[in-house]
Amino acid sequence: MTASGRRSAAKMYEPDAPSGPFSPKQLARLDEALTLASREAGLDFSIYLGALGEDSQAEAARLHASIGEAAAQAVLVAVSPGERRIEIVTGTYAAERLPDRGAKLAVASMVASFKEGDLIGGLVNSLRMLSDQAGPAPKA
Repeated sequence: MTASGRRSAAKMYEPDAPSGPFSPKQLARLDEALTLASREAGLDFSIYLGALGEDSQAEAARLHASIGEAAAQAVLVAVSPGERRIEIVTGTYAAERLPDRGAKLAVASMVASFKEGDLIGGLVNSLRMLSDQAGPAPKA
């Protein structure tokens, strides 16, 4: 109680807990992996995590096309853990630099990590593998 008769109380501020599947530290790790892969390979890497539906290939292709003009040099890694589906979609330019064999190896690596319950590790390692398979960005 204050001298004027008013009640005063202090309350501790607690920020809301993250609502997504990843902690802030994991999100930072994923962001760093995306940035490094894109910088090293000169391709635009992105990740979609969510439901892909019945026709996962078509939905992944639609998501990739939604990137717009940059889709030609983009690589989308689409993962639906609930449906146990992984799709990697490459644009026309990215497909020339990233062989199917490299994408298949990245998928195999993700599957192994996901089986162990390491979703973030599987995504980060797959980005590293895809960027290594594409090689360094060509000099202008």
